[in-house]
Amino acid sequence: MIINTAKNKRRSIRLKHYDYSLNGLYFVTICIYQHKCLLGDIVDGVMLLNNAGRMVARQWVDLKNRFDSIVLHEFVVMPNHFHGIIEIINNPSEVHIGSSDEVDCSLGKKTIGSIVGAFKSLSTNEYIEKVKQGSWPRFDEYFWQRNYYEHIIRDEVAYLKISEYVQFNALKWGDDRYFVS
Repeated sequence: MIINTAKNKRRSIRLKHYDYSLNGLYFVTICIYQHKCLLGDIVDGVMLLNNAGRMVARQWVDLKNRFDSIVLHEFVVMPNHFHGIIEIINNPSEVHIGSSDEVDCSLGKKTIGSIVGAFKSLSTNEYIEKVKQGSWPRFDEYFWQRNYYEHIIRDEVAYLKISEYVQFNALKWGDDRYFVS
């Protein structure tokens, strides 16, 4: 029997050979599996978080207590996805060597992938607890979709543009690529 291994390989959407533990600002987007609106509703351009949406926001803010080398900037919880800007601040005097994978670097630095992974895991576990208690609706197979989208913010102009996008995301919900009615 011949097995097609190419079919099962996952293509990385990360920059090849980029060290994702480097100091810098990263814009991340994480979507709910199958884009189900589990985190609240938008009414008249205002995001109204439900309990699950408030939990997601709290888990994001709590990341700063788990990772001492990060600063959290603007973020928004949308009905079926999340946007956030995260800054990694490691020791600036250390030399970084490019890495093509998303594992922690040898000096204990965290990558954007390990931070996002922790966020997804913690929020999924808390959501599952509330489902078991009968408080929140069940989800199909997964809470978050596999992977996440990331953009390296390279300068102040890009930061300001992305920051504005995050702040006004709810106002433009009808035009959002993740919009579902």
